[in-house]
Amino acid sequence: MTDHDGLESMVGRGDIGRRTVLRGMGVTAVASLALPDPLAAGVAAAGVGTSPLDLDFRIVAKYRPFDLIAPRFVQYDTAVTPALAGDTLVSTGVRPRAPFGSVLVEVRELSGSGVVAGLVGDGGGVVGAYDSSTGQVSVEVTMGGSTTSVKTGMARLVAPFGFAVVVNENAVTVLADATGTGTGWQPLLTERDGVRARIDLRDPRVLGRLSYAYGGRGSGSVLLGRVRAGYYGQAGVRDPHVVQYADGRPYIKDGKLYLTMTNAGLGFFQQAHWAVWTLDLADPSRLEQVATLFFTRGGLTLGDHAGQIVYDERRRRFILLMSSWGDFNFTGVHVRHTTTSANVLSGVHVLATEPLPLPTDVSSWDPALTRIDGRWHVAFVESPAQQPAFVFHPALAAAPRGADYARDLTLLGADTSVDQTEGTILQRFGSTWYVLASDGDARQYKVYDLRMRPLGTLDAPYGTNIPHPMVVPVRRGWWLLTFDGTQYAEPILGFGGHGDFIVMAAD
Repeated sequence: MTDHDGLESMVGRGDIGRRTVLRGMGVTAVASLALPDPLAAGVAAAGVGTSPLDLDFRIVAKYRPFDLIAPRFVQYDTAVTPALAGDTLVSTGVRPRAPFGSVLVEVRELSGSGVVAGLVGDGGGVVGAYDSSTGQVSVEVTMGGSTTSVKTGMARLVAPFGFAVVVNENAVTVLADATGTGTGWQPLLTERDGVRARIDLRDPRVLGRLSYAYGGRGSGSVLLGRVRAGYYGQAGVRDPHVVQYADGRPYIKDGKLYLTMTNAGLGFFQQAHWAVWTLDLADPSRLEQVATLFFTRGGLTLGDHAGQIVYDERRRRFILLMSSWGDFNFTGVHVRHTTTSANVLSGVHVLATEPLPLPTDVSSWDPALTRIDGRWHVAFVESPAQQPAFVFHPALAAAPRGADYARDLTLLGADTSVDQTEGTILQRFGSTWYVLASDGDARQYKVYDLRMRPLGTLDAPYGTNIPHPMVVPVRRGWWLLTFDGTQYAEPILGFGGHGDFIVMAAD
């Protein structure tokens, strides 16, 4: 936990000045805490009197964040590994706090042997293995001293190569990098249902007995190079939502904009998780993960995601809202929430949550929270069905004036004329607040007032999937942060490993 003085120091205190002109963008970032009204939402002069319908966005950056281990979240790293005899397993004694971890192994030589990596301990665990003598790749689960291969495949790997085993929730994926450079990772096989039938890595009592492990297998020997283990990063990112203050000001520190994004896992929605990132306002190609977030409910640790973080200065607390995608099984989704004084913008956090009492009796996701004119407003998605097809539309609720954000929420409006519209965002342009949302059928970013009456659409490129319209003000214009549906290794991993990160700008 963080004390009040430390927390106040963390979020910034006093006038920290204006930033330098952004290289290549012609815009300037402004220290958010030092701005007086009418710039209190973090907007600069260009934002005053601007309508979102007057903006013309263009793409200025597009790239793919991809890391099997998040760079700041390496937990184990050794550059020197001796030659190992067959069937030698090295336990690191290091474990993740949530079932989202990776072991990456440099394989320098294999002589009639194989390589293995994963999470093991106390007679149980999950590993991925490669046998060089047969070319077989396997995912194995050990319980009570008995080992079962829950999935096998074939590959032909020639040393030197990279070998990786990634755990996302209960899915175990084996990957190889034939280039040996760490830049050519491709999945060999993945399995979730067979793993879950024998072990539940979401249970802290189970995960707490396991540690990252690696080694050799067979009658020969294996020579390993560098071995790293740590929290899984991402195969892509989606659902960007700027971290903000209660009144809508974006959280900017040291010239970097803080935002949350869903880190795509190696598979479907349950295999993704939530993280905090920074985006350099001087260079939109510089994106860095600074925190990773997990949540507990029902006795399990999950990767719930697609939400927002708000810092409430009045009560010196962070408010976190997220969607319950971490255990999605087509039987419903809902918005959850929690508050904390811990610095969730840095490090690893596992937080307990509870349902947010939204005024709806159907599924909900993509929450957006802001205090507008002394009244908390929550934009969200309502979804009456997820099968046989997803049906969802944007809605807006508000608490009574003076009440807390989760108290007595009432519905202000919803656009039920659409059924593929999500990514709700609350944003102020000038002195007027709007709700933005993404319409996957019309391929447009819709603009609503605070009664959810449609006003028009943003003039911005609309890519694949249902990209969210995360519009944020910068000194001489606006950025729109979003993503697309570009998949990673879909033939093996299936849908869910998307997407590319996209930055648009409007002057």
